[in-house]
Amino acid sequence: MFLCSRAISAFAGEPPEHPEHPKKSPATQPSGQTKGAEKKEVTTAQISTGIKKHITDETKKSSDGKFHAKHEGKDLALDLVKVHDDRLSGLGGGKYFACVDMKAADGTVYDIDFFLSGTPDDMKVTETSIHKVNGKALYGWKEEGGVWKKVPVS
Repeated sequence: MFLCSRAISAFAGEPPEHPEHPKKSPATQPSGQTKGAEKKEVTTAQISTGIKKHITDETKKSSDGKFHAKHEGKDLALDLVKVHDDRLSGLGGGKYFACVDMKAADGTVYDIDFFLSGTPDDMKVTETSIHKVNGKALYGWKEEGGVWKKVPVS
C-alpha cells in the first residue's frame, strides 16, 4: 500500500491554482532527459494515464479493492470519482501535478493532490496530500522567494 503522509512543504516551479493548485502549463513539458538524448514530451493525457495507473495499481494491491490514504490518523478506503483532467500540469524538471476526487463509503469526498515524476512510460507518485474534504480546503499555497509553500487556511 502506497501512502505518502509527508506534507509537501515546498516546491519550485509554477504557482498553484484549483484555486491553489499549480498553474496549467502548455500541453507538453520536457521530461528532463539527459543531454544528447531525444527529448520526450509529456502530455496532459500521459499525466492522466500515469495517475490513473497509480490509483489502479494501489487499488489492486489492497485486500478490499479500495485506494487507501491516511487523513487525521485514519485509514481512508476510497473509490476514484474523477481525475481533474483540466488541472493536470507539467511543473518542469520531469515533475507533474494531478488532482483527483475520491469518495469514502460514508459519502465524504476527498480532493487529493498528487505530485509525480518520471517519463511518460514510467511515472511515479512522489507526494500525496488531501487538499479538500467535501469542498473545504485544508491548506492553501503561498509564494516565498520563488518557492510555493503550503499554508494553513484561516
